[in-house]
Amino acid sequence: MDISDQTMHVFVNGETKYFWLVSTARRGYRTPIGNFKPFRMHREYYSKKYHGSPMPYSVFFHGGYAIHGTDAIKALGRPASHGCIRLDPRDAEKLYWLIKTVGHQNTHIEITR
Repeated sequence: MDISDQTMHVFVNGETKYFWLVSTARRGYRTPIGNFKPFRMHREYYSKKYHGSPMPYSVFFHGGYAIHGTDAIKALGRPASHGCIRLDPRDAEKLYWLIKTVGHQNTHIEITR
């Protein structure tokens, strides 16, 4: 995941399987940089911090930060979140099931600037 160009590349066995636009933290917020593993996943989740906002197909990777679907599709490709990584819900669903298939232990999340 590259914050500078607001894109996510999903690799399977070393080859690009998907390439998606994302939204990361807008001004005043931050998206963590580094290498992570998913530790919790939910098909349906609602933010406890941000007024019960829907976070479909959530993949939590660092504290309360997650990769998840959003209904703010028009904002994809530019910073717009409180720190989470937002995806088109269809892409979030694909990612969710891919991680379920390969397993948390075999999933690596790398976030760069």
